[in-house]
Amino acid sequence: MHKALPLATSRREFLQHTGRTAAASALVAGLAVPRVHAAEDSTIQVALVGCGGRGTGAASNALSVPNGQTKLVAMADVFEHKLNSSHKNLLRFGDKFDVPEDRKFLGFDSYKKAMDCLKPGDIVISATPPAFRWMHFAYAISKGLNVFMEKPVTVDGPTTRKMIALAEQADQKNLKVGVGLMVRHCRGRQQLLQRIQDGEIGDLIALRGYRMGGGGGMTGPKPDNMSEVMYQIQRFHSFLWASGGVYSDYYIHQIDECSWIKGAWPVKAHATGGRHYRGNNVDQNLDSYGVEYTYPDGTKLFYYGRQMPGCYNEFASFAHGTKGAAVISTSAHTPGKVRTYKGHNMTDDELLWAFPQPEPNPYQLEWDDLIDAIRQDKPYNEAKRGAEASLVTSLGRMAAHVGRVVTYDEILNSDHEFAPDVDQLTADGPAPLQLQDDGKYPSPMPGVKSKREY
Repeated sequence: MHKALPLATSRREFLQHTGRTAAASALVAGLAVPRVHAAEDSTIQVALVGCGGRGTGAASNALSVPNGQTKLVAMADVFEHKLNSSHKNLLRFGDKFDVPEDRKFLGFDSYKKAMDCLKPGDIVISATPPAFRWMHFAYAISKGLNVFMEKPVTVDGPTTRKMIALAEQADQKNLKVGVGLMVRHCRGRQQLLQRIQDGEIGDLIALRGYRMGGGGGMTGPKPDNMSEVMYQIQRFHSFLWASGGVYSDYYIHQIDECSWIKGAWPVKAHATGGRHYRGNNVDQNLDSYGVEYTYPDGTKLFYYGRQMPGCYNEFASFAHGTKGAAVISTSAHTPGKVRTYKGHNMTDDELLWAFPQPEPNPYQLEWDDLIDAIRQDKPYNEAKRGAEASLVTSLGRMAAHVGRVVTYDEILNSDHEFAPDVDQLTADGPAPLQLQDDGKYPSPMPGVKSKREY
């Protein structure tokens, strides 16, 4: 049994009691569930599900909201060392951190135990590998919880359809949902968007994005002392079912920010990709990707991804217009150092505008905005948009993996769900991906496997 949490304020209790009563009545009457939100004078309790680096970072941001009155009260993971490491890291928040040993939960059902410590109107952070996102979201909705979920939120067409349906359910309950595409909360990028919409660089004619690094997502064979399921979850960047691979988990940010600047989602993708110096690596990723995304008006986004040691690295995105160009990301996600130019060479003598430095951190801003929406009861649900961003990212990945042009509608309506039984996984049970007779995992074979990615 977990320790009971401190009682809420009387106003908080009133809101929760009336919310539960009305919810029960609504279920009986078939009506919409009334709003559930935190009162201005109450503490918003937080549970962390997924205690890796990103989850720990998100929890840190949640506890750092100015005047946020937030408190972390429960944590969950399937790896004990991650749970303990994150717990130790977050102790620095003092009285904002209240997670005793009996509210540290381990195992595949730990997400439920952590959420069960919360009350309607509190927040759960879902920062596990993306494959588990929809099941966590569904349980949070059933508990009346606000949600912050890391990106990507889906890895294929079927999970995208699930997430869009869940987003509608969250809206019906007036739940607030944040998705970790923090660049959209960057004040500099917001100003850049407005300047582009106002015509500062003319009509957009093309966008470019790059993320090139030294070898993310590569992994060797499974160690003998670990089950197949736990191995694949631990190395989730290496397996498409768990994360959408490096393409989805790494590249989504720039594909999303470019589409945001464009004001549309791509309708199709044409792509190439290859595997080069594999050694004993057994992951499903390609080492390099080159993707041409097409927007509804024919404008292109050219995206380049590469994970190969010893090569030229770049982590940036750009917009080109009929009168000039813009930097959307300079190097990584923050600081953006966004700027506009009167030409396409983007040299100092062509500079039109640059956002003042230093700039606020968008990882913190996305939490400031979410807590403000909860406190002020503003409409706030990024789940559908996050699902769409995840889908168009998967669109480019699929085009490279199958070796042909793929449309938005095709991948959205695809029946290839990578891990349909993810909600039934156990540590020792069968993994969603099985080794082939040759001792290797199924991998993309463009032109050979042209219907499915593997």
